[in-house]
Amino acid sequence: MEGRLPLTAAAAPVLSRQRTRAALVLLALPLLLVGAVVLAVGTGAVPITPGQVLSILLAPLGVSPLQGYEEQQAAVLWAIRLPRVALGILVGAGLAIAGAAMQGLFRNPLADPGLLGISSGASLAAAMSVVLGFHAFGMYSLPAAAFVGSLLSTALIYLLSQDRGRVNVTTMLLAGIAINALCGAGTGLMTFLATDEQLRTITFWNLGSLGGATWPTVLSALPLIVLGVLVLPLTARALNAFMLGESGAAHLGIPVQGVKWLIVTLVALSVGAGVAVAGTIGFVGLVVPHLLRLVTGPNHRTLLPASALLGATLLVLADLVSRTVAVPAEVPIGIVTALLGAPFFLYLLRQGRQETGL
Repeated sequence: MEGRLPLTAAAAPVLSRQRTRAALVLLALPLLLVGAVVLAVGTGAVPITPGQVLSILLAPLGVSPLQGYEEQQAAVLWAIRLPRVALGILVGAGLAIAGAAMQGLFRNPLADPGLLGISSGASLAAAMSVVLGFHAFGMYSLPAAAFVGSLLSTALIYLLSQDRGRVNVTTMLLAGIAINALCGAGTGLMTFLATDEQLRTITFWNLGSLGGATWPTVLSALPLIVLGVLVLPLTARALNAFMLGESGAAHLGIPVQGVKWLIVTLVALSVGAGVAVAGTIGFVGLVVPHLLRLVTGPNHRTLLPASALLGATLLVLADLVSRTVAVPAEVPIGIVTALLGAPFFLYLLRQGRQETGL
């Protein structure tokens, strides 16, 4: 790993530039996230200025307000906008860091959490809960079913990828494709059987939305997503070693099978929790790590935390667009991320081909 191998004269300046850019990115991204949060909580039918936002947030601490505000503004911020923004931060960070970890595990910049069947399993379970009338947990029945479905599909794919006690990454990829197709067929069947009202619920959930965000919803997803965001960066050294191949990583003393289990489990928990409370949101886990890799390089010590920060910022801004671009209607956030992410990702691929001459 870094510091263990001698650097050539040509490689040293490149590495130095990557480290400088990585440090600047890690300094800039928290500021960008704070700016996005202030903009998001202050924008809407009830406008709230940045000074009022700060005054409302500091009021419970007994701090004198920097700027006067109305009680309606405080109620809107605490009960509606802040839970929504908090959920956007959690889901965006969880999706992005999971995507970065999956790309490192598969050694493929085009990998994303969807390869493990997390989203498709959650979609099938959610559709079944709507059509079959599963209401055991009240308003939390759909998220609970989606979370269980994501874990079951992930566990099935992981079991299918076992080869004499070892995880075969190639088999995992193929099993993921098959399970995704099977879950997609099941979701299609549920859609066919659904009534008009059920169909609207399934469709809106599959396109993703933060519109149902409440503090209980945020708290239900918080432990699992935070677990992934905090623990996945600890696998950075192992993911860096994986770039040499599994045998190379093993020679460097990396417990390859244990790291695979850990990464897949954390990805399943964090993404499953995010999908359960916000529906299916695409491209965040794919585009964010790819963009940061072009800027900071492939070092996962930087890539993983930076992905969490940029993913949170991106989803907060995407949700802001989704609820303001077609007022009073709300555009599903999955449509916004796809419209923004797909052309941008194609542009990145185009630029990469031109740089490599392919």
